[in-house]
Amino acid sequence: MSDTQRTALVVSAHSADFVWRAGGAIALYASRGWKVKIVCLSYGERGESAKLWKLPGMTLEKVKADRRREAQAAADLLGAEVEFFDLGDYPMRITDEALYRLADIYRELQPAFVLTHSLEDPYNFDHPLAAHAAQEARVIAQAHGHMPGGKVLGAPPVFLFEPHQTEQCNWKPDVLLDITPVWEKKSKAFELMAAQEHLWEYYTRVGLQRGVQAARNSESKNIKYGEAYQRVFPHVVEAFS
Repeated sequence: MSDTQRTALVVSAHSADFVWRAGGAIALYASRGWKVKIVCLSYGERGESAKLWKLPGMTLEKVKADRRREAQAAADLLGAEVEFFDLGDYPMRITDEALYRLADIYRELQPAFVLTHSLEDPYNFDHPLAAHAAQEARVIAQAHGHMPGGKVLGAPPVFLFEPHQTEQCNWKPDVLLDITPVWEKKSKAFELMAAQEHLWEYYTRVGLQRGVQAARNSESKNIKYGEAYQRVFPHVVEAFS
C-alpha cells in the first residue's frame, strides 16, 4: 500500500452481511483505488447457513469452510481484503483479545471511514454486538495509553448499513450512496452466497428502492441502484454547500 492510498474498514458480523448491506460501497471505493478491508467476526455457521445444514453429513467445520470460501470469493470479486475472526454465532462472543486485534487493524489501516451494522436488531443479536465491537475497538485505537508509542487513530466517521427490517431496528438512513456503476459486481457477489440464495432477490429490491430515493434526493436522475446508511457522528463541514 502506498503512503497516499486511502483506506476504509468494514466490520461484518457474519460472512455474507457485507455483501448484502455494503457490497456496493466496497466495490465502488475499490474501483477508485482505495484499499478496503473487511473483518468478518463470524462465518454465520449456525444461524445463517440453514441450506447447508440440510445437506447429508454436514458438520460445523464443513459449514465454516464453505462460508469462508463464499465470503473470500465475494471479497475478491468486490476488490477488497477480508480477515476472519471466527468468533462463533448464535451466540457470538467478543473477547478482549478480539477487541485488541480489531483495534490493531484500525491503527494499521487508519481508515477514512468505517461501515458496520445497526445499533439495534431484535431479530439478530450478533449484528448490534458487531456494531458495538467496531466502535469499542475504534475508541481503544484512539487511546494514547493503548500500546504507547504507536500511531493512534483519528476520528473516522462510522456509517451503519441497512438492517433487514429497518423499522424494528430504529434505523433511519441519512446517507444514500449511488452504486449504479458497480451494481453488476454487487449482484454477482450475491450469487456467490449460495448458502443464502433466498436473499438475492430481496436485496436486489432494496437496491432498486434506495436508488429511487437517491435520485429523488439529488440532481442526478441516472441513479438506478443505491445503498443507505445512517451516520453515528456529526458531519463536520466548513460550509453547507
